Amino acid sequence: MTDSSKSPLAVFDLDNTLADTSHRQRFLERKPRDWDAFFAAAPEDPPIPEGIALVLECAEECEVVYLTGRPERCRRDTLEWLAAQGLPEGRVFMRRNDDRRPARRTKLEILKRLARTREMRVLVDDDELVCEDAERAGFTVVRARWTAPSAALESAQE
Repeated sequence: MTDSSKSPLAVFDLDNTLADTSHRQRFLERKPRDWDAFFAAAPEDPPIPEGIALVLECAEECEVVYLTGRPERCRRDTLEWLAAQGLPEGRVFMRRNDDRRPARRTKLEILKRLARTREMRVLVDDDELVCEDAERAGFTVVRARWTAPSAALESAQE
């Protein structure tokens, strides 16, 4: 592995990109949405083979960074899940617990900040709005279309 401070960055979303959230979608389909239960069930997420393979491939040339809409209170569970999947260690950017802004705003802010000092090789995300905004900002994007889209999660991300 090359010096990670000079390596390009490969940025990966978690939910429905690396982690299959289909078993916990039901918590977002009710009114009001049960975010606590949704995130509490995250440690049980099965890995998504296509996403895991892409992370491992990118890690050969890039520093892997994880960028998720999960709130900061999920950090321990998230780090344990990443380690349990054998994924490369990397910085994990999460939203503040009180941050309710759309994922496309919060994620784009972080991408732009990271790109100020490093080459951004790729963003891999399942959220079409995040992908569209990142492409408009000049980032190379891989759309993680390897799980069935969830209308509940899609509207919740906004």
